[in-house]
Amino acid sequence: MTQELNQRLQQLEPAAARGLFDQLRRGLEKETLRTTPEGKISQEDHPSALGSTLTHPHITTDYSEALLEFITPVSTSRENTLDFLLDLHRFSLRHLENQELLWPASMPCRLEGNGSVRIAEYGRSNVGRMKEVYRHGLDWRYGRIMQSIAGLHYNLSFPDDLWPLLAELEGWAPEAADAQFRSDKYFALIRNFRRYSWLLMYLFGASPAVDASFLAEHPDHPLTPLAEATWGSPLATSLRMSDLGYQNKVQASLKICFNSLDNYINTLQEAIHTSHPAYEKIGVKVDGEYRQLNTNILQIENEYYSDIRPKRVARSGQKPSEALQEKGVEYIEVRCLDLNPFLPGGIDVAQMRFLDTFLLYCLLETSPELSDRACQQVEDNMTQAVNQGRDLQTRIWWFDQDKVEQKPLQEAALTLMERLQPVALLLDKNHPDTAPFSRALEQQLARVEDVSLTPSARLLELIKESGSHNAAILQLARAQREQLLTCPMNKAREAVFTELAASSLQQQKDLEASDQLSFDDYLAEYFKPASQA
Repeated sequence: MTQELNQRLQQLEPAAARGLFDQLRRGLEKETLRTTPEGKISQEDHPSALGSTLTHPHITTDYSEALLEFITPVSTSRENTLDFLLDLHRFSLRHLENQELLWPASMPCRLEGNGSVRIAEYGRSNVGRMKEVYRHGLDWRYGRIMQSIAGLHYNLSFPDDLWPLLAELEGWAPEAADAQFRSDKYFALIRNFRRYSWLLMYLFGASPAVDASFLAEHPDHPLTPLAEATWGSPLATSLRMSDLGYQNKVQASLKICFNSLDNYINTLQEAIHTSHPAYEKIGVKVDGEYRQLNTNILQIENEYYSDIRPKRVARSGQKPSEALQEKGVEYIEVRCLDLNPFLPGGIDVAQMRFLDTFLLYCLLETSPELSDRACQQVEDNMTQAVNQGRDLQTRIWWFDQDKVEQKPLQEAALTLMERLQPVALLLDKNHPDTAPFSRALEQQLARVEDVSLTPSARLLELIKESGSHNAAILQLARAQREQLLTCPMNKAREAVFTELAASSLQQQKDLEASDQLSFDDYLAEYFKPASQA
């Protein structure tokens, strides 16, 4: 722990004891595939009883028609956040047809080729058509099978009262804690997150194997057979975050910079406005049908795959980078988390407490800018952690102020867990009797000391017992369906979900009726440079 971090922790103790960090705000976004009772990807339409995927605030789809996405409201309560997420599961299960299941793993169920992954549909409005064309572009660029992978995004923002305190700790007047100050601090967090996120892969990675059908488009994959129709890596933690998952060679050349908000926006904008030869060959509108939105490296900003993003809630029609440029970073979105297939929600409160501890450490610890060399070392760490993470002697780059050296993963993990301990103690200041953050840290420390406790190791053991990846996850899906449907959901919340389903369908109809522009003109207007808008 650096001297600066130690001082910050001590100076923040009075505010922590008054409950400052109980005001951390979070939200979850969880993707989950709809499957048949036999564990094949669903070919059914999104159930109308769940509402419109275009306008419903909590139940939508990601890439595929079968890939549900549940979105919780922002809350300071981890328990309420998880309860809301589980009620979204219960409500959806009650309205799925043909005894469909919710697949609890990140890597998909049994697929039947690229065409079995239906592209999500959002209706006839211009905004709905744009979402669908964007997904057709992803199909042309990367194939649909990659888009059947599910994950969990953890969104976190810090209390407004924290920023003036941090400004004072750095010798500034409290008024200096403006939008620029907050953005700088969030980017410092992001840089440290990238230095240390390999630990999250080890602790929470839960995709060490895949069903053989996932590899139809990857005949030269590096995996080995583990069970019937099951391929994987005996030491892997998260194939979802490996080259087989949401990775892309074209995007790997982008070198998106996280050293400042301006650098981040500029490098992202360059990718959005730079045409790529391979995408030019695909074409945009061919024989009257759109294949993609444009031929640029990124069709839109959301196409950029990253393990963490700076975010701000945008106005209707506003691009994410424009919102960031206008008012700065509002929260961060952690995107590297696998679904824990052993948990109905894919996450639990203890994991949320650990993530809050880890992210606060990343915020408060000294965070120098990342050089090109350091960025490569960060990427090397991620590669090692996702492919060889359960070999505790795997060597990773360890960042210690200005010094960078290679260490065995377990040694580095133990050192990092030790540095997280005083941060957990700070978060426990307002909870001295229960010390929930220290207990959450101890739970993860046990995984560092015993690799068999990690979700990836537990899943491989279940695959061995069940006979295949599909059989193992299907067993969990069926048990969780019964568990969720047996437990009653919040009645008031059920009524709200029912009302939202009906009102969202009407909102979609209203949007479709209100369009004044042709789709071609709508796209031209959307992609018009901000200076001309």
